[in-house]
Amino acid sequence: MKTAIRTKNLSKVYGPVKAVDQLDLVVPRGIIFGFLGANGAGKTTTIRLLTGLIKPTDGEAWVDGEPISNKGGLPNKIGYLPEEPAFYSWMTPLEFLDYIGRLFKIPEKERKARIHQLIEQLDLGAARKRRIGGFSRGMRQRLGLAQALINRPPILLLDEPASALDPNGRKEVLEMITGLRGTHTVFMSTHILADAERVCDRIAIIDQGKILVEADQSTLLSNYTIPAYEIECLPEETSNFQKWAAGLHPLPWVVDVHVDGNLARITVKDPALANQALLSMIVESGVKLIRYEIVRPSLEDIFLRIVGKEGP
Repeated sequence: MKTAIRTKNLSKVYGPVKAVDQLDLVVPRGIIFGFLGANGAGKTTTIRLLTGLIKPTDGEAWVDGEPISNKGGLPNKIGYLPEEPAFYSWMTPLEFLDYIGRLFKIPEKERKARIHQLIEQLDLGAARKRRIGGFSRGMRQRLGLAQALINRPPILLLDEPASALDPNGRKEVLEMITGLRGTHTVFMSTHILADAERVCDRIAIIDQGKILVEADQSTLLSNYTIPAYEIECLPEETSNFQKWAAGLHPLPWVVDVHVDGNLARITVKDPALANQALLSMIVESGVKLIRYEIVRPSLEDIFLRIVGKEGP
C-alpha cells in the first residue's frame, strides 16, 4: 500500500518542553487516520509540522512524497483545517472560496465549477450569499472543510474537526469526513475518542509528544480486549441476583465482580470457560434476566489503559 504521510524521528522542542518527541509514523493512502491524545499531547504541533507552518527541531517528514521542507510543492499536496478556522467575516462563502481558489491559481472556469461542487457537497447552498460573520460553528466547520478541499489535495490534515460542535454538528462533520475515505487520505487529530472510533481506520495514540501505540482500529480493539461480561436482571430479582454474583468471587477463572444494583460486570481470566459456565450458572439460579452480554471494549477504555490513567 502506498504511503501518504511518513515521519522519521520528527521532533519539536520549545525550551524545556518536547512538544513532539522522535515521531515515527507511516500513514497509508486513502484511509482515515485518527491521531488521538489529550489536550497538550502534541497533536496540533504535529499537524503544524506536517503543513510546513513550523520547522522541526530534528527529524524529517514527507507528505505524498514531498518533504515538508519544500515550501513550494507542499501546499498543493495538502488541505488544512485548523481547530478554529479563520475567515473574513464580511465575505460570503462564494467570495471566500473564490479568494482561496485564486490563491491556488485555479483557472476561472474550473474555479467556479469547483466552488459550486463544494457548496453543494457540504450543504452550504442556502447560505452561499450570507456573510460568514453570522455563521454557526457547524457552518464554519463545513466552510473550513470546503476551503481545505478546493485545490483537490490528496491529503487532508484536520485538527479537532468536530471539537466544540453540538451533537448534530458533530454528526454532520463526521459524515462528511467518512465520505472522503478512498478519494483522500484524512489525518484527523481529536481528543473525542467516540468520534475516532466511529470514523477512523487506523489509530495512533500520542502522549507527552511520544507515540504510545499505532495500529488498525480493529487490531487495537482486539489486542486490548478485556474478557468481561455484563449481566442485568429484572429489578425485582436484584436481591437474589446480588447473592448469586457474590458467589462468583471464589471461582479460579473470575478476576473481578462489580455489582451496581441489578447490573453485574464480571471480568474473567478464561473466556472459553466463562462462556460455558456463566450462562448455565445464572439459569440454574432461577434469576430472570434483562440482558446478558459479552463486553466489547471501547476506544476510550483502551486509551485510558494505554496512557496509564486507569487499570493495569
